[in-house]
Amino acid sequence: MTTDTTTAPASQKLTLPTMTAMVIGGMVGAGVFSLPRRFATETGVAGALIAWSIAGAGMLMLAFVFQMLALRKPELEAGVYAYAKAGWGEYLGFFSAFGYWASACVGNVTYWVLIMSTLGAVTPAMGDGDTLVAMLASTAGVWVFYLLIRRGVKGAAAINRVVTIAKMLPILVFILLALFAVDWSVLADNWSGGPGYDSLFDQVRDTMLVTVFVFLGVEGASVYSRHAERREDVGRATILGFVSVFCVFASVTIVSYGILPAAEIAELRQPSMAGVLEEAVGQWGQVLVSIGLVVSVLGAYLAWTLMSSEVLFVAAQARDMPRFLAKVDDNDVPTASLLMTTALIQVMLVVTLFSDDAFNFALDLTSALTLIPFLLAAGYALKLVITRETYEDQPHGWTRELVISALATAYTMFLLFAAGPRFLLVSFVIYAPATILFVMARREQGRTLFSPRELVVLGVSITGAVIGVVALAAGWITI
Repeated sequence: MTTDTTTAPASQKLTLPTMTAMVIGGMVGAGVFSLPRRFATETGVAGALIAWSIAGAGMLMLAFVFQMLALRKPELEAGVYAYAKAGWGEYLGFFSAFGYWASACVGNVTYWVLIMSTLGAVTPAMGDGDTLVAMLASTAGVWVFYLLIRRGVKGAAAINRVVTIAKMLPILVFILLALFAVDWSVLADNWSGGPGYDSLFDQVRDTMLVTVFVFLGVEGASVYSRHAERREDVGRATILGFVSVFCVFASVTIVSYGILPAAEIAELRQPSMAGVLEEAVGQWGQVLVSIGLVVSVLGAYLAWTLMSSEVLFVAAQARDMPRFLAKVDDNDVPTASLLMTTALIQVMLVVTLFSDDAFNFALDLTSALTLIPFLLAAGYALKLVITRETYEDQPHGWTRELVISALATAYTMFLLFAAGPRFLLVSFVIYAPATILFVMARREQGRTLFSPRELVVLGVSITGAVIGVVALAAGWITI
């Protein structure tokens, strides 16, 4: 049975520990297990340290932005989408909602690819996670999770909290074991990455999309803010989750450089963390990481499916998406948005069959799709400070929040530069057709389809999509 949101049951409230677990659960997924190879392919120890320093500082500013907006704009729900709409209008808000949702769906595909690649080490039919058998097995998993979430948000969130604790254990064990096995001469040899690597600036730039992917989920508490037991817990969960995960990610990357030469790490099968630990302690280390990966990725998949469905639901509730997406059942589950989320994941799983490197392409595309929503949210925070909106009644912290919002905006702009034209063009190919949903929502309300300002945005998105399609067809960019 489904009902309109106006008659839906009261939201089931989430506590600070549960929301923190959702933030950690969203970030600790496929990315952490692929970090050694992803970094070693592009850079050495020096570049990794600089990249993590920039990413850590930049993402911390974004985390502070979400904390700041949660306190100054408590009436705005669904985080990233709501902030973009409030700051830049309905159409860009719609793009933010759709882009964030699409990035979550594409990111969820990387989870299944990595699981099947892990199983491929003992079951050749799985290949690197992009074979027909792997796709069919992933499909079964996708729909099992769909049925699990249909049973209720509260139950799924509680499962995620337990899974978050369970999956952190093998990662922490990896760090400790690898730290004791570090060969300091190998670490020193890997300082610059070795011959064949680009300049240090290019090394850092080329690793930035990796850091974006692994930090996706830092905004998880704000996305799910309507379920928070206390509004101030949204910001606290964001900061607690970020600091915990940053320490883990940076440690995994750096200690790996002390086990094998960078060139050998770059050739490891994904999940590369398993290969590193196998070199350090033997085959049982690979088994440990593989088990941890399956638990971790399934937990992250659950968290991201919850968050992406929530974004579509809240956007429809605010009449920025078609009304059919604003339906919930007696378990407070947004059924239509959950189904649409699951369907897109299914479509992207099929696409992996035609990709040259399914995992890395999906990972980078996920990061690129998220950059525009992040930039719009950071820009909105900066706009609030400059216009002094909300500061009339709450003047404290103006200077601090000016610095935070300016740095967060600059960081996301740098990430767009680092992404380069390839992924931005593919993003437009995904963004532009989504306008159909915006048109449906406007027609349901009997409103003018586009304002003059929105027509400009529409023109830019269509132009980018056309260029992207031509580039794909001509082979200038590939998937």
